[in-house]
Amino acid sequence: MGCVHGKCCCGDSSSSDDGSRDYRELDFINGHRKNVLAQRSLKHVPVPSHNFILEYTFLTQRGYYPDSPDKENQDSFCITTQLQSNPNVHFFGVYDGHGQFGSQCSNFVKDRLVEKLSNDPALLEDPAQAYNSAFVATNQELRSTSEIDDSMSGTTAITVLVIGDTLYVANVGDSRAVLAVKDGNHIVAQDLSSDQTPFRRDEYQRVKLCGARVLSVDQVEGLKDPDIQHWGDEESWGGDPPRLWVPNGMYPGTAFTRSIGDSLAETVGVIAIPEVKAVQLTPNHLFFVVASDGIFEFLTSQTVVDMAASYMDPHDACAAIAEKSYKLWLELENRTDDITIIIVQIKGLSNVWILYIPLVSFAFHSSLFIDFKFVILYDHLIP
Repeated sequence: MGCVHGKCCCGDSSSSDDGSRDYRELDFINGHRKNVLAQRSLKHVPVPSHNFILEYTFLTQRGYYPDSPDKENQDSFCITTQLQSNPNVHFFGVYDGHGQFGSQCSNFVKDRLVEKLSNDPALLEDPAQAYNSAFVATNQELRSTSEIDDSMSGTTAITVLVIGDTLYVANVGDSRAVLAVKDGNHIVAQDLSSDQTPFRRDEYQRVKLCGARVLSVDQVEGLKDPDIQHWGDEESWGGDPPRLWVPNGMYPGTAFTRSIGDSLAETVGVIAIPEVKAVQLTPNHLFFVVASDGIFEFLTSQTVVDMAASYMDPHDACAAIAEKSYKLWLELENRTDDITIIIVQIKGLSNVWILYIPLVSFAFHSSLFIDFKFVILYDHLIP
C-alpha cells in the first residue's frame, strides 16, 4: 500500500546472487509492454547439514503509472547464498521502496542489511537478535547518510534466512512471505509474516499511543466520519486503507506501521524493529514465496500458493502470478504497483537422518557379538 503519494516504478532491481539475470520485455496486459527482470535459469543451492536442496527463481516487474511513465522500479531484492561462507545459511529478501527516494532507500537497505547479518558473529547462535540488530543498525545508517533523504521515503522489508532446516523470517511493513504446506491432498498457505498495518489492532494501538492520527484519505477529506476507528480486516475492506498522520499535519500518510527509513513517520510510531518468526521445515513443506505487496494487494496468500503449485516450472509460476496481479491492478485501479516475487522450492528434505558410527563390536553375556555400521534416526527424536 505504501504512502499516500503512491509508489514509483521501473528501474534497477538487482540481486546479490551470481548475477544470472536477464532483461526481457513481456507483454503482460493489453499491449502494455513493461520491463521485467527475471532469472534465466533455476538456481540450486544445497543445504548439506540436512541433505536437501533449495531451488529458486525470481521476477520483478515495473509498475504502470500512466502519469509518470518513466518512474523507477522502487522494488529491489537480494538473494545471497552461503552467508559467512557457511553452506547451510542462505538469505532471500524483498524490499518495497516508497516516497520520492524510495528506490534509493530500497537499494541501500538491500545491500546493507544482508551485509550486517553476514558480519554478525552471533548470527548462528541467536538469529532473532542478529536480525533485530541488523534492521535497527541499517535504519540508523540510512538516517545518517547525507546522500538519501529518508524524511518522507523508506522501504518495507520481508526476508527469509535459511539456517539448516529452519526458516527465520523478519518483516517490517506489508510485503509478505508464505510457506506452502502439504496437508493430505491439499496444499495450504501458511503465512510466515503478518502485515504490519493499522488493520492489526495491536499495531493500531501501538501507533495511537505514539500520537498518530489513523484515518483513511476519505476521512481526512471529510467524506467519511473520522470518529470511526474500526477497520475490520484488510481483505474485506473496501476503499482507501487507514493511514498514519501526525497530530496537526497532512503527512506522512503511510498505510504501514513499520519500515526502514521514514524519519518523519517515526515520530508517530513507525519503527524499524522487525517481527521475527522461526519455522522448522518438514517434508510437508514444499516451497516458500517472498514477495512485495504488489503481489498481495489483490491476491490472497492461498491464491498465490495455489498458482505456484499448479506449475511444474517456477519460472512459469512467477510469470503467471505477476500477470494475474498486474491484471487485477488494472481492473481495480488506474495504475499498477511494482511487483517482485521470489519462489524457493524445498527439494529432498526427509524425515530420516542417517547417523554413521565407526564400526565397533559390543559383547553381550561374553558370547554374542554385534557389529553396528549405521543407525537410522528420525528427526523428531533428535533434540
